[in-house]
Amino acid sequence: MSHTVKIISIDPVTHNVNRYRVEKPKGFSFTPGQATDLSINQPKWKDKKNPFTFTCLNSDPYLEFTIKSYSDSEEGVTEHLRKLKPGDELIISDAWGAIEYKGPGYFIAGGAGITPFIAILRQLYKDGKIGYNKLFFSNKTTADIILADELKQMLGDNAIFTTTEHKEILGDHRRINAAFLEAEVDDFKTHFYVCGPDPMVAEISEILAKLGAKAESVVFEK
Repeated sequence: MSHTVKIISIDPVTHNVNRYRVEKPKGFSFTPGQATDLSINQPKWKDKKNPFTFTCLNSDPYLEFTIKSYSDSEEGVTEHLRKLKPGDELIISDAWGAIEYKGPGYFIAGGAGITPFIAILRQLYKDGKIGYNKLFFSNKTTADIILADELKQMLGDNAIFTTTEHKEILGDHRRINAAFLEAEVDDFKTHFYVCGPDPMVAEISEILAKLGAKAESVVFEK
């Protein structure tokens, strides 16, 4: 089922990421980590559907998306989204998705791959259940880290940010690879949540399997 919703607000999060808040259809619900198929309600764009994750809580009176714009293509949906204004309309589907919280563990994200985890972590934090969950978040530079302050507020020292460029600047510049995971993970029998570029997800899933993680304990978008 599709729903046409108006944009309420558009606000910058980083230099190339915006937060979009839109109307919430009556009776609409989702599970933190789920996504929707989204398109822009304009003749040229309405059939160009792309998946985006909800980053609000299900209890919020609006729907929210935190979307990175890719400016390398002038015809890209994310770049056109940046040109929209409050009052413009989007078309969304009912919620779907395989990323769902199954219990405490490690969240591993690359770049915009953090988005399915935002609603999950916000819900856990609101409920006082953030516990010992740990986040490994890899980006190119510190300017690319989405919601760095909020993630640190929720997770404290259990939010580990790595940046793989600008290595002359102080910080953690490790890649999230086998050596990193062996150094940072205390228990490979727990849950792992992985989201990022497809090659990263494939590589980390393979590494986790070799290090003893059970296939049913590794959660990623299929």
